[in-house]
This record gives sequence, C-alpha cells and structure tokens, in this order.
Amino acid sequence: MMISIRGANTVEENTREAILDSTKELLQEIINANELEASQIISVFFTATKDLTKVYPAVAARDLGLTDCSLICCQEMYVEDSLKQCIRVLFHVNGTKEQKEIQHIYLGGAKVLRPDIAKPLSIAIDGPAGAGKSTIAKALAQKLNFIYVDTGAMYRALGYYIYHQINDDIYDEEKLSQYIQNYLDQIHVSIDYENGQQLIFVCDENVTSNIRTQEIGHIASIISANKYVRLFLVKEQQNLAKIKSVVMDGRDIGTHVLPDAPLKIFLTASVKIRALRRFNELREKNQTPHLETIQKEIEERDYRDMHREFAPLEQASDAIVIDTSEMSIDEVVTSIYERAKKLGL
Repeated sequence: MMISIRGANTVEENTREAILDSTKELLQEIINANELEASQIISVFFTATKDLTKVYPAVAARDLGLTDCSLICCQEMYVEDSLKQCIRVLFHVNGTKEQKEIQHIYLGGAKVLRPDIAKPLSIAIDGPAGAGKSTIAKALAQKLNFIYVDTGAMYRALGYYIYHQINDDIYDEEKLSQYIQNYLDQIHVSIDYENGQQLIFVCDENVTSNIRTQEIGHIASIISANKYVRLFLVKEQQNLAKIKSVVMDGRDIGTHVLPDAPLKIFLTASVKIRALRRFNELREKNQTPHLETIQKEIEERDYRDMHREFAPLEQASDAIVIDTSEMSIDEVVTSIYERAKKLGL
C-alpha cells in the first residue's frame, strides 16, 4: 500500500547549516513518528520558500542515508503574507498502515500551517513585578509564532472594571469579597488581537489603554489575592492554552495555571532594578512617579503575592531561573528561545 506523509519546518536563518539542520530534524521526526525504514521510502518531494537559497534541502536526506529513494527540490509558490523561511516535504512510502494512521509532522513556526493536527504547546513565564515578564514573553511569542497571553493584563482589566463598579470599596476586603461572590459570574474578560497587538475586553468594553496605571496595578494585586477571582481567570487562561500554542506570563503560571508546560521560566531581578524599570516606564508615559514610592509598592506587592493563601507567587520546582538584572531584553529572549528550540517547541 502506498501512502503519503506531509510535514514542514521553519529555518532560523538562510545559511547552509540552518537549512540542513531544520530539514534533518523534520525528516527524522517523520521517520521516527511513522516507524519508517529507509527501504519503504519511495520518494521525497521538497519545497522551500524563496528566501532559502544556500543549499538544496535534499542534501539533508542524503546525509541521513536516504540514498535509494527519489528526491526533488522546488521553490514553494509565493503567496503574500505567507510563512517565511519554511521547508515543506511530501513523502511517498510503501507501508501497511492506513492513511488515517499516519502522523504528519509540523515543527517550529510551521505549526501554524496545520493547527488542526499540531498539538498546542505552552511556555510558562513567572516572576515578581518588574522582572520583565511581559516584554520578554511578548518578544518570545513573536519569535516562536506563538500567541502571547498577558495574564497580568487580565487581572488589571478585571480590577479596573470592579473598581468602576464599587469605587473605594475595592480596598475593603469584606465588601470586595461580597461583590465578587455576587457578580463575578456576570463578568466576561477576553483577549483579542488586532494587527498583532493584544487587546483586553471586559464585558465587551476595550480597556486596553486604561489599565497600565500605577493605581490599577495596585488594584490588580488586591483582587488577585481572592481565590474566586483566580479560579475565574485561570479557567479562561487554561481554555486558551488548549487551542493555541502560547507564551503565558504571570505569577502562578508554572505552578498553577499551566503545571504541565514543557518549558517553565522564573524571571527575577533585584527590587532596585525593578523599581527603576517601572519608574522609567511611567516617565515615558508622561507621568510623574516617585522612585522611593514605587520601590516600596513593589516590596509590598511581592509580599502580598508570595503570601496569599491561594496560588501564591513561587518558583515551580522544574522552572529555570533567570536573573534579568544585568541582562538586556534580547539576551533574555535569546536564552529562552534556545532552550525552547532544544525541546522542539
């Protein structure tokens, strides 16, 4: 019985080494997943996007010992806004399996080509306020072609909404708990994307531009200590990770939201460095912050986050710790990206 197998992988850069490495990775995955012997392979048809020019992908097949089957390389048809630096393959093999039993393999950024068969993957990034989680997670998601989920923005959005319903009663633990128990199930928090930018909605209101103030950050920390709030938003976050490959950042992602994530990162930095980052961020937004006040608020927030009763901030036992105090954003992103690629993400 002759059957066909499809697959694709993306290439990091247009070099001979990168093209051959990505092609070998793809071929080996297809062969292993489908338990193929070289003698079963009739032919392999390769296509590459027009930005890959340094070597024929078929060379990788010969290097793997596929010397008796037919190989051919072609340029993939160019389509506007299509996936860049991508190699696709089509195997024809003799075998005993039925077509429906075959495993088609899509790796790297090529997972987006077949989201129906590609298992969603997740990267969990945790750490205290100001460690660089959001900036780094966003850049990493873009590099991996994953969806970025800013869980902190979800808490800010919910805090913003609740504050505008009960005003200063939000600082009264008893009144806040009463409101949450009575009305939380009537609130809907959602994430959408427009031109690559994440938008946050609460009850269909776009609150994206209203939640990045120092006050809303403080409020988010207060409501996040409530068990029912966390259960409510965790469910939303877990549902998203079931259908899309995500980079998700927060304070309990690796320990509570995505405990089975294949890669968990715990970012940290000194309190002084984190306060200075927040100070500069607020100044860029034409606000007039006080560095001492920010540092004190960060210390207080760290304490609340680490000592809350439900899902406190803590490092997952299998998380990789990265201190960002003396590292640039690019250095941190590259470090995590390289770890992700080694895991096949």
